Amino acid sequence: RKRLAFDELLALQLAVLARKRQWSEDASGVSLDVPDVVLDEFLARLPFPLTVAQSRVVQEILADLNLTRPMNRLLQGDVGSGKTVVALLALLVTVFSGFQGAMMAPTEILAGQHFLTVTQLLSNGTVSNNGDGLVSIHIPVFSKPIKIALLLGSMHKGTKRQIHQQISEGTVDIIVGTHALIQDEIVLPKLGLAIVDEQHRFGVMQRALLRDKGERPHILAMSATPIPRSLAFTLYGELDVSVIDEMPKGRQQIRTRWIKPEGRAAAYKFISKQIESGRQAFIICPLIEESEAIRSRAAVKEYERLSTDIFPESRVGLLHGRLDLRDKEQTMGQFQRGDMDIIVATSLIEVGIDVPNATVMLVDGADRFGLAQLHQFRGRVGRGRHQS
Repeated sequence: RKRLAFDELLALQLAVLARKRQWSEDASGVSLDVPDVVLDEFLARLPFPLTVAQSRVVQEILADLNLTRPMNRLLQGDVGSGKTVVALLALLVTVFSGFQGAMMAPTEILAGQHFLTVTQLLSNGTVSNNGDGLVSIHIPVFSKPIKIALLLGSMHKGTKRQIHQQISEGTVDIIVGTHALIQDEIVLPKLGLAIVDEQHRFGVMQRALLRDKGERPHILAMSATPIPRSLAFTLYGELDVSVIDEMPKGRQQIRTRWIKPEGRAAAYKFISKQIESGRQAFIICPLIEESEAIRSRAAVKEYERLSTDIFPESRVGLLHGRLDLRDKEQTMGQFQRGDMDIIVATSLIEVGIDVPNATVMLVDGADRFGLAQLHQFRGRVGRGRHQS
């Protein structure tokens, strides 16, 4: 068995290293280089300074983009460490060099969050937004406004058709989207950089489909799931690895507790105290509706029970995958604005939710989730100045 396992690992390593050598010997990529004035302009727009770790990672990525060998890099960093800002800088370098940049996320909520973050961080200049998934931002050092598009599978057909056309004409500079980016009808004539966020949520073929949309574009894969360095080299040996190992100043350590079923009442009492203090809470359930096959809490039933019996004085909302996009956006909007105290949800909120005032999360039936999911859940709290 040991011998067979060794053979298997050796074959895996040889395949990975062969891919890396093939990639490193390929000089058919595009070299992206920008003057310091562009970087200075971007940093001046940020409402915060980059951390030392972010600055180090930025330099590693800029050095890669400058080569004719296509970049093939994995960017790792805990939830909230600032990977999106680093990715945005790489996208700006790409656009300034005359190419398109694409960013693919696994869920519509996360894609929407990225679109919002990108436009907000860049929008010290003039923004024009028609509400059709297209935004134009004027930045003085760029010769023309930067056009950013959001592309989701659930969008109206007419809106999608308009975005598809502008992308294929090369007039859209940055495209943020879900799997909709890798559909056959999408043409990216000037793709210079492809970014895959939460890359472990995509299959090998899906990542390859995005890469194949361009002529040997640079690739940046991002993940918040912690992978030991030795394992990262085994699984992703063809990738160069950059790690953001520092959190922004002011972030507090998140306290995590495991509670037995008989401690449920105490957990609810703790949540009530947080609500009374003006904070907000997540309650996560493994299922949408009750199942005879699986004995686990279901979001719909829990929402009814919690809103009437446990937290009758609080404003409780429900969020799960079967709701249509408009209802999801309405619920999340209320929660983000503070018009809702508690949100009962499924794993839908695993990525892309940023509510700084949310300080407590109860994962009910934690054994139904994997470690990577639990790590992502934890990242939904601790995003503000209050202890989470």
